[in-house]
Amino acid sequence: MSFDVIVVGAGNAAMAAALSAAEAGARVVVLEAAPLEHAGGNTRYAAGQLRTTFDGANDLSSLVPELTPEEAARCDFGTYGRADYLEDIGRLTGYRCDPDLAEAIVDNSLATLQWMRTIGARFQLSYRRQSVKVGDRIRFWGGLPIELWGGGAGLVEAYHGTAAKRGIEVRHEAMAHSLVLDGRRAVGVEGWWRGEPMRVTGRSVVLACGGFEANTEKRARYLGPGWDLAKVRGTAFNTGAGLDMAMAVGARPHGHWTGAHGSCWDMNAPETGDLVVGDGYQKYSYPMGITVNLDGERFFDEGADMQSYTYSRLGKAILKQPNMVAWQVFDQRHVPLLLDEYRIRRITKVRADTIEQLAEKIEGMDRARFVETVRAFNASVAHLDGRIDLSQKDGNSTRGLPLPKSNWAQPLDQGPFEAYGVTTGITFTYGGLRISPDARVLDAALQPIPGLYAAGEIVGGIFYDGYPGGTGLVSGAVFGRRAGKGAADPLQ
Repeated sequence: MSFDVIVVGAGNAAMAAALSAAEAGARVVVLEAAPLEHAGGNTRYAAGQLRTTFDGANDLSSLVPELTPEEAARCDFGTYGRADYLEDIGRLTGYRCDPDLAEAIVDNSLATLQWMRTIGARFQLSYRRQSVKVGDRIRFWGGLPIELWGGGAGLVEAYHGTAAKRGIEVRHEAMAHSLVLDGRRAVGVEGWWRGEPMRVTGRSVVLACGGFEANTEKRARYLGPGWDLAKVRGTAFNTGAGLDMAMAVGARPHGHWTGAHGSCWDMNAPETGDLVVGDGYQKYSYPMGITVNLDGERFFDEGADMQSYTYSRLGKAILKQPNMVAWQVFDQRHVPLLLDEYRIRRITKVRADTIEQLAEKIEGMDRARFVETVRAFNASVAHLDGRIDLSQKDGNSTRGLPLPKSNWAQPLDQGPFEAYGVTTGITFTYGGLRISPDARVLDAALQPIPGLYAAGEIVGGIFYDGYPGGTGLVSGAVFGRRAGKGAADPLQ
């Protein structure tokens, strides 16, 4: 069978491209390096939060039609407009983000999510992660009221189910290693399919096979010392092959090649992602308590901003600590409020009635310094008994510490105490290919390489140092949809 469009990868961006190309009438094949049981790229491991513009309940009901007027009346969704979204991307990337790509994501976010519904995706309100009850009302915070039903795994299932119905062939264990050119035009790929040589040709190629986060050599080369020891939060198959293929034919690299999304991950998690546990190894309730290294010292401001704006930077901070380890510490003010991920069975946790006893149970901890750190922290905080409300910065800051905690600072004085061991978990890398807003891969002269498109984590120039949570999946879907449509156009 001949094809028009070859898509490399099978996660969110890749399947959005495949389905978009099929909608435009193209014959599509998807090449997935992973076997069937591990297919879906990093999307399969994602919690599924999605950042989109919205103007109140009406826009949200277009994504969650089950939202009743009675339920909407109990909720404070607020609004999240174009200016809010662009400012968040700009602020958290140090305003280095490619403005054209950022605008494409923001301006197409809601319409793309609405399109995703037509191809099987289902959404729900993010009660569990992004809301707090205030009196009789529920307040959503952080600009993230929407998440995928079933998380990233649910999205992969929906995409692949629709692809099967539409006659899109998905080949598993198909590892592409080079592009096929007709003159200057990308018309196919070569590689290995279940151990046998593979050559697939068509009219155009979409690369949507992730960054290099699962490649220890590339992590050490580009991100620097220590990153080769980081845990991989997602798929073991994102090794940078797509980047190598594209740059071998002249594609221009772009973005923050020494940067990556790295966050708090259980210190004893496996080397790569675990589909049974999923995102349960992440530990994102750190704004409530304090985090210390093995020297017994705090090393970042846990209350600098809302968790959805700071979590992607913490992996880099933990990487620099002794043994690449940190411990999140909570008392009984916090424990009932911890996210569900703190209650999984496979977890690195210690519990004790006193801080001194807690220090004794943490292997390698400078016990005296840890106890002094907690004592000094408690002395710097106004003793408040009110409930911690993470839906808004409260300004309750420490006083007199060299490293402040800017918000949600409450003393650790109500035992029993709990501590959770975390290390650096890498999600995806920020460096990638330079693309145009219509997802065409650009060469060194900033001209499109005919027939070559890219979407998802393989794209560079969008995220630097950090990014607003929920933007990654939306970026992949926006540019995946555009890539598929462009790749299917016989005039391109």
